[in-house]
Amino acid sequence: MKLHTLKPAEGSTHSRRRIGRGPGSGLGGTSTRGHKGAKARSGYKKKIGFEGGQMPLQRRLPKSGFKNINHKEYFAVNLSTLQKLAEEKNLTKIGVAELVAAGLTNGKELVKVLGNGELKAKIDVEANAFSKTAEEAIKAVGGNATII
Repeated sequence: MKLHTLKPAEGSTHSRRRIGRGPGSGLGGTSTRGHKGAKARSGYKKKIGFEGGQMPLQRRLPKSGFKNINHKEYFAVNLSTLQKLAEEKNLTKIGVAELVAAGLTNGKELVKVLGNGELKAKIDVEANAFSKTAEEAIKAVGGNATII
């Protein structure tokens, strides 16, 4: 073993430079922060979207679109689906509970019945909304369309 072959033990040294520990370290003085300005001060936090005083991108671009706060999102169920459900489970009344049991909806969604397909069975349907064609088709067969 010779002095020029000695090395520190594995994991005992750190690669991180210790800044702000005086001029002898070569990293004293401004401690790599440059001179003056907000970034040189302690407690500096950059705001999201800040571009150094330049007009930020989200303010340079024009506003676009419209988001209606009263918009309701419906889960759509067609008449063909109701017909198939009535035939499989032998139902005369279909509501949200039956749709949940069939695995079509989770029960939290608003349900709207649409007029796609053909309805042959007399069914009483309960839903949050109906299209005009769906309501007419249900009543034409002799069923009832009830809004919850």
